Amino acid sequence: MTSAGSGLTLLQTCALSLLVFTGASQFALVGALAAGGNPLTAAAGAFFLGVRNAFYGLRLSQLLALPRAVRPFAAQWVIDETAAVALAQPTRRSVRIGFAVTGLSLYVLWNLTTLLGALGAEAIGDTDAWGLDAAGPAVFLALLAPMLTTATERAVAGLAVLLGLGLLPVLPAGVPVLAAALAAPLVLWVQGRRQGDER
Repeated sequence: MTSAGSGLTLLQTCALSLLVFTGASQFALVGALAAGGNPLTAAAGAFFLGVRNAFYGLRLSQLLALPRAVRPFAAQWVIDETAAVALAQPTRRSVRIGFAVTGLSLYVLWNLTTLLGALGAEAIGDTDAWGLDAAGPAVFLALLAPMLTTATERAVAGLAVLLGLGLLPVLPAGVPVLAAALAAPLVLWVQGRRQGDER
């Protein structure tokens, strides 16, 4: 519904969901486009948010040990949830089952609800009047908040918010998201300096 409310057609919304199967990246892309951002900048922000899945993939490739021909298809399902379920399993067989069942069920449900949401957005008309532009960021924050368990993670998140919001009025739409990616190296650099001073 957020995507359709940002000006994407029903077909574009469904294609985005089918091809970019990671919620945070989808919300970032749609949010930047809705704000009038450059499509390349919006795609870059979505890409950086999805990079974490590559790290999951490195670990999962060892655990799953799938045949080479199957790996490109399995890569589509490497997301937070499938990684969490697979990593919690005790045997290779249960890792594969957990990964496959979680991936298939989430992929089908995600795309089905995307279709229903897009159809609903078309049915209600002007989604701006309903305030649905806030749905994407709200969902993203709800997913992110429980994952911030350490002081470092909270510092990175806080600095990213400050950078993103602070640069919003002065940079083109989509660019503040990219600038917010600097939060992690900045926090880690400050931490390294402090630890060096303590020694």
